[in-house]
Amino acid sequence: MAAVFAIFIGIAGLASSASAQVSQPKPTGTPSPSSEPGPIRSSPAYAETLLRKTELESDLLSFAEDYTDQNPKVIDTRFELATLSKDIDRLFAVRPDDVQKLTLALGKLIVRRAEIETELNRLLRSYKPDHPQVIRARKKAELYRDALKDILGGK
Repeated sequence: MAAVFAIFIGIAGLASSASAQVSQPKPTGTPSPSSEPGPIRSSPAYAETLLRKTELESDLLSFAEDYTDQNPKVIDTRFELATLSKDIDRLFAVRPDDVQKLTLALGKLIVRRAEIETELNRLLRSYKPDHPQVIRARKKAELYRDALKDILGGK
């Protein structure tokens, strides 16, 4: 009986060591940005852009009751939402080594750029591209684009 018990303990020990080996993940190389979004999601820049995106989504829901899709408020809100969504995607493309760049100031810069791009889009719907207000807004938008490019790189 003691021999059977000893064999049972031995088999149980082998099974537990085998399962311990299977359950331990093997170390991998540098994680890709999409596989480790935790640090990005907890960054101040992401929080700021997510706040504005949520406000815009809420506005869009409330506009749906009173306005058609052709209303300038709806068009502007959708445009700004699309701009913010692209910038959020750019945040998730940041390498894990560069997460410290995702500051509150960057978040505010992203939100302000989306507002300026929306204003430019609004002006382009009303005026020709060579109108002085459009030219001014285009220069302003270019400054914000360059600042974002300087911090995040890319386009």
